Amino acid sequence: MTESGVKKIMADRTAAPEGNGAATGALTACWSCQGPVAAAALFCHVCGAVQPPREADAYTRLGFEPRFDIDMAELDKRYLGFQRNLHPDRFARKGPRERAIAENQAMSLNQAYETLKDAVRRAQALLARAGIASPVGESRTIEDRELLMEAMEVREALAESNDLDAVARLAERAQREDAACIKALTAAFAARDWAEAVRQTTRLRYWRKFAEELRGRRAVLAGTSV
Repeated sequence: MTESGVKKIMADRTAAPEGNGAATGALTACWSCQGPVAAAALFCHVCGAVQPPREADAYTRLGFEPRFDIDMAELDKRYLGFQRNLHPDRFARKGPRERAIAENQAMSLNQAYETLKDAVRRAQALLARAGIASPVGESRTIEDRELLMEAMEVREALAESNDLDAVARLAERAQREDAACIKALTAAFAARDWAEAVRQTTRLRYWRKFAEELRGRRAVLAGTSV
């Protein structure tokens, strides 16, 4: 994304309607010149000073419409464009306060990017916007009986896998299940079917965790076969 394109998005975030994913919100005062600034703006449109990150979810922070199937290429371009505008070299001659604010903005944008880049975290962010608690917290147990049966089946198969071919077959299944979850989540969020979105988020989280375990098992078997 070009620098002019990034600046346009930053300007749009100040005045764009709420429906396109940009935050309007109440105006606040710029810390530097006291001019009016939209809550989600990165820079003051009066004096140009970088603004501190304020309360906003990942979609709002990066100016995306709140939907599950976002354009990953556009996400990368937009994030890199924002980061270029917040690069430390651009603030080398600024005061310590503005340098610290720019660093905090860059960190907030990085967190937003990581959220939208990851399908599980992206689903959680959409559920949070709908006022629904995350179904995949560390302390939560799986209540989906179908998923429980699948989990017992594949974990038994993993425990019995003694060669790389067996692990590869399980990895292929995990990839198929992952793709099915992504497809189902796209449809569920588009239909605002929150119950199905919660269910598929839990399933996606499980299959991705299982894929990590498969990579660990593959590494062990590869080491023992050398």
